[in-house]
This record gives sequence, structure tokens and C-alpha cells, in this order.
Amino acid sequence: MPLHVLQAPAPAVRSVLAALSSPTAVREDRTPALRSVQGPVSPESPLPLHVLDQVVTDDSGPRTRTHPMGWRFLLRGDDRYVAAAETLLTPDGWAFSHFFEGPYLSSTELALRQAESFPTPFQPRLLSVPALYMLTLWLHGDPEADASSTALAPTDVLMPLAPAPPGITAHRPYRVAELLPVMTLRLTPAPLLGSPA
Repeated sequence: MPLHVLQAPAPAVRSVLAALSSPTAVREDRTPALRSVQGPVSPESPLPLHVLDQVVTDDSGPRTRTHPMGWRFLLRGDDRYVAAAETLLTPDGWAFSHFFEGPYLSSTELALRQAESFPTPFQPRLLSVPALYMLTLWLHGDPEADASSTALAPTDVLMPLAPAPPGITAHRPYRVAELLPVMTLRLTPAPLLGSPA
């Protein structure tokens, strides 16, 4: 298997386990799928979650600014993924953030299965692009990199998860050098037109 899945920080895992074991430990109700699970639920497939803050274009081309946001876990119950959980790094350490369901759950599972068939080893991460309402599976080319490293290499692979923005194909692997110009074009504000004379 070419994917080199990192181990999440132990306190992040403990925060998810505590939230799963005690409904009063979280501020919001569990998702409907979590409430319907008959047996135990376990956090699996930990993925570091990064956010794309900005794309800067200069003479050397587009460059990105990202920052690590937390870890996302797929939650397995009744022999399938039923929900996901997110943790955040706070000044007091790792803390549970929230449970959720939705299309990104099955899309993440599908993208991970696709990536396992690639011949090149990658480190899987998630990259959120809030300005485009887009989430991608980020396949980092350095499988041994620290989870907090934020550089997108031109040869890294981004696989947009469904639903993807119009004009960007979900579950198609794009090299960063290929997808970044498309994202840059969409993230650049259109010039204001002058008022008619």
C-alpha cells in the first residue's frame, strides 16, 4: 500500500474517544448515523487537515500559504464508516471539535481507495479551500514529512472530493502545478469595471 498514513497525536485520539464515550462531553448532539450505530465506534484513517489561506502570484508563478488546522478521523461502526470527527489544536492542547456526516465522508473513503492504487508512495492529508467551498485529498510527495509541514510541492497530487466546484472534476488526481492555476483564477477577484459615461 503506497499510502503512508501518519499517526495522529495521542491527545487528539483521546479527545475523540472521550467524545464518543460521553455524549455530555460535547456541546452538540451526535449525528443521526452515530446515534443509530448498534455496536462500538472507532476512529480510523487519521488525516491531518490543512487550510489554504492564500494563493500569491508573482514572477515565479503561483505560491500557496497553508496552515495546519487539526486532524480528521473517519468513524467506523457497524463495519462501515458512519461519520467523521474533527479535533483542533488549542492553547491548552488537542480538543475535540465536532462530529459530522455528509458527502465528504464517502468521498474521502473513495479517494483514499483510489490513492492506494497509485504506484508512488504518498502521505495522505486533507486540504480545505474555504474560498472555493472545496475539500481535497492532498497526497504529499514526501511520505515521511511532519504532519504540520505546510508546503504544497508542484508534484504533490490533489484529488478534489465530491462535491467539487464547477469546472473541477471530483476524484480526478491533479498535480498541484496543474490545479493551482485553475484555483488561482477562481480565487482572484474580477477587476471592477468603470461606471458607464
